[in-house]
Amino acid sequence: MDLSSNLHKNEYTTLIDKQKTFFDTHQTKSLAYRRDALIKLGDAIRKYEQHIIQALKSDLNKSEFEAYSTEIGIVLKEIRFVLKHLHTWARPQKVKTPLTHWGSKSTIYSEPYGVVLIIAPWNFPFQLAIAPLIGAIAAGNCAIIKPSELTPKTSEVLAALIQETYDEEYITVVQGDVGTSQALLNEKTDYIFFTGSISVGKVIMEAAAKHLTPVTLELGGKSPCIVHKDANLKLAARRIAWGKFMNAGQTCVAPDYIYVHQSVKAAFIIHLKDAIQELYGANPLDNESYTRIVSDKHFTRLEAMLHEGTVIAGGHSNRDTLRIEPTILTDITANAAIMQEEIFGPLLPVLEYDTIAYVLEEIRNRPKPLALYIFSENKEIQQQVLTQASFGGGCVNDTVYHFTSPYLPFGGVGSSGIGNYHGKGSFDLFSHRKSILKQTTLFDIPFRYPHLKNGLKRIKMFLK
Repeated sequence: MDLSSNLHKNEYTTLIDKQKTFFDTHQTKSLAYRRDALIKLGDAIRKYEQHIIQALKSDLNKSEFEAYSTEIGIVLKEIRFVLKHLHTWARPQKVKTPLTHWGSKSTIYSEPYGVVLIIAPWNFPFQLAIAPLIGAIAAGNCAIIKPSELTPKTSEVLAALIQETYDEEYITVVQGDVGTSQALLNEKTDYIFFTGSISVGKVIMEAAAKHLTPVTLELGGKSPCIVHKDANLKLAARRIAWGKFMNAGQTCVAPDYIYVHQSVKAAFIIHLKDAIQELYGANPLDNESYTRIVSDKHFTRLEAMLHEGTVIAGGHSNRDTLRIEPTILTDITANAAIMQEEIFGPLLPVLEYDTIAYVLEEIRNRPKPLALYIFSENKEIQQQVLTQASFGGGCVNDTVYHFTSPYLPFGGVGSSGIGNYHGKGSFDLFSHRKSILKQTTLFDIPFRYPHLKNGLKRIKMFLK
């Protein structure tokens, strides 16, 4: 069955019913079944590696290096990590029992939700479809993946890979546009995992509320980067340029704007210019490995932002190739669009500050970001930023790297998202923790019953 955007509502219903029926056979709950499914996924990814790389090149002009390091390699690493630890995570967890429950044993069972709907974005169209799928499989769920229509070649390869590897009653891909996503959201699934914009996240949550479906939202926001006066400026510039301009800035955890201490601003900007040239050459628009903007619509939005400040590096663009140079902007006003919405492109506003207290106040006055980065050698400054600013996650003296660790649950807070995944976080996310108390029948505890003489007095004494 070739699932595409012209599926009718009854076919979506049929597909979900088919997956629910299969889930009810309990096959997916078997640890052996889950491990086998993950091994098959890894084998399929390796088999399709060149197809994935070619598709990412076609959709976003990603280089082979970037395609493997940020899309393919990261999910293969995740699969290996999950396979290594899954038997421990899936084991029922024994916990302590209070004295008031004497004679009983307490256990937490991790059980799958059922049919999971994964709606993936276009910026990392392979990785951000497969990474949550790994968690869904590990927890024992069935899954439907809806990839982005803005990266059609990658969606086609993803669909072929999944179709060849699994029966559709277990895992499948449904391709289509926004109407397809809406049609799937109108159906009742058991869990929804969405990665994308804040505005669409609100739509997802509203749709989930109609069925009281649990939901994870991996959103975004304006992730700040702070460069303090004692930072290693050259290293900070290289790591910020790498984190910001990979994928042409189309990364949810990319540094969105920089606050640099006024005493080192000029020196830092020199290092930042050098880092951009080191990574992308003197003419990034001619660099065949430089990623393009996903669509003409997004290109137009970003090009308009180029005029909202003073361009001190970059600033050139090519509509024919949908490329915009890595660009540094200064003299940005607080009410400029570039400071009001997530940039999601290769434009980097640089602001200055005098005190950390001022920066923290500015950050607190904005919606809570998905990431935050602080460059400083001062542990007190580091700790002040980490404890006084609320954000999803981040790095000290680096950018983006926290996203790649399977030991660090990844997710947002407030408007930047709900829920965390990666590693054990993914297993826990797609599992309901079912609490069970097993009580002895060898004796009974009498004081809990209301007819006991002086029962209230005894229970008060016991519970003190």
